[in-house]
Amino acid sequence: MVRGAELRYQLLRMSAAAPVPPYLMPGRDLRLDFFRGLALWFIYLDHIPDNLVSWLTVRNYGFSDATEIFVFISGYTAVIAYSRMMLKDGWPRAAIRIYRRVWQLYVAHILLFVAFTAQIAWVSMARDTTQLIEEMQLLGLGQNPYQAILEAALLKFRPVNLDVLPLYIVLLAAFPFALPALLRWPAAVIAGSFALYAVTSHFAWNLPGYPDDKVWFFNPMAWQVAFYSGAVLAVSAHRLAILDRWSKTVTALAVAYLAFAAFIALSWHYNSLERLIPDWIARQIYPIDKTNLDILRFIHFAALAWLVRFLVRPNAQFLKWRIFEPIRRCGEHSLPVFCLGTFLAVTAQIVVARYEDSIVSQVLVSLAGLVIMSLFAYTASWFKAQGKVRA
Repeated sequence: MVRGAELRYQLLRMSAAAPVPPYLMPGRDLRLDFFRGLALWFIYLDHIPDNLVSWLTVRNYGFSDATEIFVFISGYTAVIAYSRMMLKDGWPRAAIRIYRRVWQLYVAHILLFVAFTAQIAWVSMARDTTQLIEEMQLLGLGQNPYQAILEAALLKFRPVNLDVLPLYIVLLAAFPFALPALLRWPAAVIAGSFALYAVTSHFAWNLPGYPDDKVWFFNPMAWQVAFYSGAVLAVSAHRLAILDRWSKTVTALAVAYLAFAAFIALSWHYNSLERLIPDWIARQIYPIDKTNLDILRFIHFAALAWLVRFLVRPNAQFLKWRIFEPIRRCGEHSLPVFCLGTFLAVTAQIVVARYEDSIVSQVLVSLAGLVIMSLFAYTASWFKAQGKVRA
């Protein structure tokens, strides 16, 4: 069992011989809070159907979207949160803390499921229509309620927009077994992660859902590659400097790929652009599968991450600007803010539909939701600060 003495030894050895890896660096990386909060804002805006304001998100300009950002940062922060505990207090205590977090995520998902379902049921009864229930994929709850409740408890029955937390629960539940290897052999871990990703894509593996013809919308065996890419980067980011000798070439390739992806994504909305895409290219790239994290999506996110590495340094001054503080606060309290945003997105959808998808209603519910999420995050920060003062 590795104790605190080894942690101090590693810090001294690394500081003397090589750059300190991110998971051992003191202080808080504001980039994580900022981009995780931004991802939560994007997810909220994207969950409102046909929302004009969602054109401000990354979804409409490439193959990947905010989900990749959220899962990647979750893997990165998981290493930072639990690696020091393992090095200081041993693996069993770190594993207990991880499963405590898994339980919190599970409880949050069940509560969100109940609130989400109650909201949809109330609106449907008030309007005397089952259209919204069908749209939110909740028909199974009415057809066989006891079976649906059991399947929901097993994470197999998930209405629309309730897929991210179950994915994170599964990934984090397996994380304690990968954490020791991550700190010792990160290259082997990422190699194993990509191997599982490739095998999953080839054999179309997935977890079963409910009803029986369903599978998980976010396939954990595929999406784990985004999670562990972030986790490995938290251990080995300081070694990326070896790629800087080819930084101009890699950056040029990243920009070219992002431009290509933006052109393809915009062609989904504009027929004039779609007609410019040769048939042989369309046959090669489609379908771009989100369920199994299509390789085009993953490369798109990797290109974005590469550019962010150069454009946004850990000490970037704009991260401390007051105008971006609401985003950072949301990133600091990602779990409750995510749950609130998911609930508010359904409310926003109902409001927008009532006003026949008017632009004014889309803008107002978008701004109102972001303000509510931010106020909630500020409140959570205040309560957290008060708890520290009393302690």
